[in-house]
Order: sequence, then C-alpha cells, then structure tokens
Amino acid sequence: MAIIINLDVVMAQRKIGLTELAGEVDITMANLSILKNNKAKAVRLSTLNSICEALNCQPGDILAYVPDEAGESEEEK
Repeated sequence: MAIIINLDVVMAQRKIGLTELAGEVDITMANLSILKNNKAKAVRLSTLNSICEALNCQPGDILAYVPDEAGESEEEK
C-alpha cells in the first residue's frame, strides 16, 4: 500500500504511550495498535482528528504517501 502511517514515530516524538493515547482518543488499544503498526486498511476522519488533537499534530505528520515499486501489485507482495 502506498499510504504509510507514521503514528509510532509521532508518538515517540511526543513521548506518549499506547495506553495513554488510547484513553485520550477513546479508541481501543487493539485498534490503535493496528494503526500504530501500519496494518490498518482504513481510518475514519473522526479518529484521525482525535489523534491529531491529542498529539497536537497535523494529519500529514501521521500519514505519508510512498509510491509502490514500479509494476508491483498487491497480489505480488
């Protein structure tokens, strides 16, 4: 996938743990962990808004576009 979630990086920069952020954002630790480990297939804008508010950051601090390697499809990965 070409969208990378850098939540773990931003959390480390802000020195906030998974449990603390989950409590502030009101999201389960399991779902937050999926986001943090870049395993999410989708994220709600309301969730992204809450994360950005809690971490005092912009969506672009958390999300990054990295082009897939040329000619490589999801099935080939």
